[in-house]
Amino acid sequence: MRFSKVAHAQLFLSTPNPSWFGNGANAPRAVGWDAENWLTSRFHFSFAEWNDAKRAQYGCLRVLNDDRVQPARGFGTHGHANMEIVTYIVEGELTHQDSMGTAETLGRGAVQFMTAGSGVRHSEYNHSPDTPLRFIQMWIMPRSRGLKPNYGSASFAPDARRNRWAHLVGDVDAKDARVAINQDANIFATEFDAGGKLPFALGARRQAYMVCLEGSVSLTHAGGSAQLDKHEACEVGGEVGGEQAFEVVAGPAGAHCILIEMAAAA
Repeated sequence: MRFSKVAHAQLFLSTPNPSWFGNGANAPRAVGWDAENWLTSRFHFSFAEWNDAKRAQYGCLRVLNDDRVQPARGFGTHGHANMEIVTYIVEGELTHQDSMGTAETLGRGAVQFMTAGSGVRHSEYNHSPDTPLRFIQMWIMPRSRGLKPNYGSASFAPDARRNRWAHLVGDVDAKDARVAINQDANIFATEFDAGGKLPFALGARRQAYMVCLEGSVSLTHAGGSAQLDKHEACEVGGEVGGEQAFEVVAGPAGAHCILIEMAAAA
């Protein structure tokens, strides 16, 4: 097993013009704003204005954006196709509306997905007048193109991920995941108390991408370790033969993490 840390400095920081997504001018002095721009997005992989061949994807994980949207701002209606899009809400409330007739608002710890397939249009907004919204959006490449568009979501009580792995997303035949996608991939989340620890078993020919959303964590196994602070990530590569286990230990302020597990790249 190997760890490859993705430090905060390696992420691309995007602060797009508000008009590109149908927003009015920035209002950094407005109640609840904690940034100059309406959106601060940290790209883990090449996306939009960032093109880096060395950070194109990790296995079937094509995009992972850590988005912070200021109050009363959002992404106007836009289209997607041939991608499994999964969103995990870290802070605030996200309101989603799409061309399939879905409209709902989700809060911390909830997860939503779209099978964009043959094509879908949607919008994402932070309608709160005074609270920023933070969410993780992941694009996972599907096993086939042209699928029928679909949407789903699930909310979880805090205890479901408190010092345990909550299985948020799995393949369509997964038995314990609340949300199903069209790919051999699983997404887990956990919130640790200070010093909390959990093992994770990575199967043969499997790999994982773990992001520290809040707090700090250390990852350890017999051959090495990695320390992650807020926003940082780690690529975890498995071995060809046999299951490989590693341990995740939270720092003194606890931690909130998300882990995407998938088949290893050929």
